Amino acid sequence: MQFKDIIGQEEVKARLKHTVHENRVSHAQLFLGEAGVGKLAMAIAYAQYINCSDRTLEDSCGVCPSCLKYQKLVHPDLHFVMPVASTKDVKKPTSAEFIEPWRNLLERQKQYINLNEWYEEIGIENKQGIINKDDCNNIIKTLGYKSYEAEYKVMIIWMAEKLYHAAAPKILKILEEPPEKTLFILISESREQILNTIYSRTQLVKFPRLKDAQIVQALSDNTDCTTESAQRVVNIAEGSYKQAVRLLNETELDALNFSFFSKWMRACYQNNLQELVAFTAEVSKIGRERQKSLLSYSLRTIRNSFLINIDQNAMVKLEADERTFATKFSPFINQANIHLFTEQINQALYHIERNANPSILFMDLSLQVVQFLKLKPAAVQ
Repeated sequence: MQFKDIIGQEEVKARLKHTVHENRVSHAQLFLGEAGVGKLAMAIAYAQYINCSDRTLEDSCGVCPSCLKYQKLVHPDLHFVMPVASTKDVKKPTSAEFIEPWRNLLERQKQYINLNEWYEEIGIENKQGIINKDDCNNIIKTLGYKSYEAEYKVMIIWMAEKLYHAAAPKILKILEEPPEKTLFILISESREQILNTIYSRTQLVKFPRLKDAQIVQALSDNTDCTTESAQRVVNIAEGSYKQAVRLLNETELDALNFSFFSKWMRACYQNNLQELVAFTAEVSKIGRERQKSLLSYSLRTIRNSFLINIDQNAMVKLEADERTFATKFSPFINQANIHLFTEQINQALYHIERNANPSILFMDLSLQVVQFLKLKPAAVQ
């Protein structure tokens, strides 16, 4: 991966290249930003640039032995740690056990991946992957060896918020005082979920959302979609290339989310307990990642309904059928309840991440939504 292959993020590229030019590469860096904005691709391109034997001011050469190994993700001084869980074939999971599917996924997706794709790749869709104590022990062991051939040993920890709390203390010392010429790059989507003891030992590199024009261009370059289709998905991709690709490839999922959400809200509005029990039973069977997808979709649709309510239609990003529903739904989303919806759905997402019982969670949330929908603007204190 070279810098030229990364979508947008020109300011981040310039900052990282400057650290190399000035010989001021921080030994532990945290790449922080939303999903789909290029953090993992940038981490690999940065590491490749640092270890390129013939780099220019702008990019790695792409053809030296080091670059060729980096491009295949097989360089002996490039190491990855990512969230994993046990499977039918792997009872004691570590990142090393899954390195081949990891490389295969990154190659297919051009290093723009999300957590759902990774879990599906290794067959743990209904589990929560973590970075466990065995991986932390392996980090210490691996970085204790001398580098094989590169100037820098590089350890990329993807989705660092999945670092198991009980395991994290194991790597604090090496993160703060690593062996010479060692680079840690931690990648995260959530500052709130990163342990403070980890966060305080890293230099922060923030990744902004991508611009719509950058995503449209990337979709045109990398897919067979029309400009019209690209523009349509960009309007609701919220600055994420990965989200835009997902919207192109997974229209069925969005249609299913819309079906679930509209049915759910109607049952809540009617206070139809029988329908809510049926909905809860149905949604509890779709797997945790799909449940999280539904909750995220619900947040977005509720937010857009509120924007319609307050006459901010220019900011609304919905498909035609979604907009029709949201317009009818918008009178029930107002200043009295928008913060309650946001707070409780985010809390539900938090608990789903931590393996809460989905039947209990969705029923409890549904009963709260029944009450929220009754609130009028005059109820604001």
